[in-house]
Amino acid sequence: MALDDRKTQFTFVGTRPDRPDGLDKVTGRAKFGADISAPGMLHGAILRSPHAHARIVKIDTSKAEAHKDVKAVVTRADFAELPFQPGLEGEFWNVLENVMAGEKALYDGHAVAAVAATSALAARDALKLIEVEYEVLPHVTDVDKAMAPDAPVIREGAADYSVPEGMHPNIVRYHESGHGDVEAGFAEADLVIEDSFVTEATHQGYIEPHACLGMLGNDGKGELWCTTQGHWIAQKTCAALLGIETSQLRVTASEIGGGFGGKTTVFIEPVALALSRKANRPVKIVMTRSEVFRATGPTSSASMDIKIGMKKDGTISAAQGVFRLQGGAFPGAPGDMTAMCAFAPYNLTNVSQIGYDVMANRPKQAAYRAPGAPMGAFAVESVIDELCKKLGLDPVDVRLKNAAHEGTKASYGPTYERIGLVETLEAAKAHPHYSAPLKPGQGRGISCGFWFNHGGETSVSLALSEDGSAQLMVGTPDIGGSRASMALMAAEVLGIPYENIRVTIADTATLGYNDVSHGSRVTYASGLATIKAAKHAVEKLCERAAASWGIPADAVKWENGCAIPSGPNAGDFDPRPLADITAHMGQTGGPISGHFEATPEGAGVSFGTHIVDAEVDPETGKTAITRYTVIQDAGKAIHPTYVEGQYQGGAAQGIGWALNEEYVYGDDGRLQNSIFLDYRIPVASDLPMIDTVIVEVPNPGHPFGVRGVGETGIVPPLAAIANAVSHAAGVRMKQLPMSPPRILAALKDNG
Repeated sequence: MALDDRKTQFTFVGTRPDRPDGLDKVTGRAKFGADISAPGMLHGAILRSPHAHARIVKIDTSKAEAHKDVKAVVTRADFAELPFQPGLEGEFWNVLENVMAGEKALYDGHAVAAVAATSALAARDALKLIEVEYEVLPHVTDVDKAMAPDAPVIREGAADYSVPEGMHPNIVRYHESGHGDVEAGFAEADLVIEDSFVTEATHQGYIEPHACLGMLGNDGKGELWCTTQGHWIAQKTCAALLGIETSQLRVTASEIGGGFGGKTTVFIEPVALALSRKANRPVKIVMTRSEVFRATGPTSSASMDIKIGMKKDGTISAAQGVFRLQGGAFPGAPGDMTAMCAFAPYNLTNVSQIGYDVMANRPKQAAYRAPGAPMGAFAVESVIDELCKKLGLDPVDVRLKNAAHEGTKASYGPTYERIGLVETLEAAKAHPHYSAPLKPGQGRGISCGFWFNHGGETSVSLALSEDGSAQLMVGTPDIGGSRASMALMAAEVLGIPYENIRVTIADTATLGYNDVSHGSRVTYASGLATIKAAKHAVEKLCERAAASWGIPADAVKWENGCAIPSGPNAGDFDPRPLADITAHMGQTGGPISGHFEATPEGAGVSFGTHIVDAEVDPETGKTAITRYTVIQDAGKAIHPTYVEGQYQGGAAQGIGWALNEEYVYGDDGRLQNSIFLDYRIPVASDLPMIDTVIVEVPNPGHPFGVRGVGETGIVPPLAAIANAVSHAAGVRMKQLPMSPPRILAALKDNG
């Protein structure tokens, strides 16, 4: 097979070897964020606002500075002066404002000062010595109330160019898209349903809290070790916030104990570096679980209005949605993503969607696997389910009838290339789960889900060793087994065993810039770059073999790990294995390596379909998920075990989001459930066995057909579970989470 042909038959790709980092993690050898230490290290702690909204009148740090164990105290004055500008130009300003409050504390838990001391206990004690005078201001934590005319203004002038004139200052971004004539479409419908839905904010729930160790000298040179999904963005952001040159800060990503999008930004890293610069010693900060909940990014909460018209044969004639999301006290809520994803699975002639990004007195939201998409799917798929019920139509057949396919104009604008939604629906209909009988008190729910996927800036280097093994350097932290996937793809191209390839996550001083491990981009983008880098090395191997045979390089091809003549006219030579060529590379031209950098743009969108069975106890309102099946298009599953794990993880997190998880704020605007005892994520006993079906419709934008799988799996669960619970309870559930009190209240209201 020629080097540039698209692969359809694989030797290593699609197998299930052990992950290369597995032994380190099960033996405790792997170093996570809190495992890093340095000689002379100090411990940092952060003082946080007890108010949801307050003007900082005065901060007196003198008593803390006088403490015998305290070596540094920082406030906002110790960071670079960054002018505020609305829109993307103000991103660093917004991050700085979140890292350390300026004139106002904008949410319960907002950082206002920090100390570095000789022990963690001394640092926490020293926080009590800092005196802060607050002027408490009116606050708002609900997204709809934050848009009301009389809502307290969180920050004037934060809206960007997209917001129409006359809207409340808390509305900071506005999105509108669609096509066709929705009013004409509704007029054609035999049934129109219009309803409203609400979701509460949830946290990613990663087990490892944020942790970092920073060293920054007065010469502007520094080192940072942190648990992160993107150490280049940490480098760039910290450098901007501290007023130093980006290249002078070297950032190393530790192993990561979960991220799910929540570790794509910085919270404590600039604080550790600022303290280190002042103390001239390394400073380590590890968040408590309460700090994680109060001061790092949960999802947005959402309020949504959906209107869908359907004909008697199941054709959707028109669809319309308004999506209001709050992103905390800063711009950034993915109201545009929610709007664009909500109707994306369907081939619609008439569709309209509007998204609002709204500020409220909550912590700055962060991504959580397909940010914004699960909320939109919950609302839209609930209305589609209700239409199917009232028209007596099969919910899978209706989705098949309206499913987007190659050539469909997406609700948000572009035309789809080859996609696999229809295949997931066909697999759902054929699956034994869909036709299995239900017991009394049980209900079954179906939902489709969509995510864009992302390419992003990517750089990879591969070096061959004299013994024929390979070292691969990538810049995307491994949050889901990506080392294994990279090694499998490199092995496929090089034709050497998977075990002979070592994959290293490079630091920012070792490799070119890499975008964050987010957007379902790693296996796609870093994988594409790995394939290209390996092919680059193979080209050099072929050149070396050609030189030894005295024939042109284009007369040599690579097959099964060997250089061979490309045809009978090229000559009669014995195959030269990779190890044979690398053993002599010092005498034949020097080291052999491959490199590739790009911003690939063929990520390809992703679709999934979920089937859920739920059982509701009408006496207590308790819900049990009794069966769950995930069906999703992976394009090509590089390591099927980790693909299945992503599917199951998305479903498990969706179960928590749908049934239990929520941020609970009191009337004072303070978070009331900031530990895992009160914020209940699912445990093993809450979950059924989660079956998976991997559909493979190759992505034309990747040499091996890969589509990202990390995010789509969390999009359908909220709706699929809500549909199952609604059928089981006999009442439509429109607010998440569907906790026992909410289900009992809905049953009572329904008579």
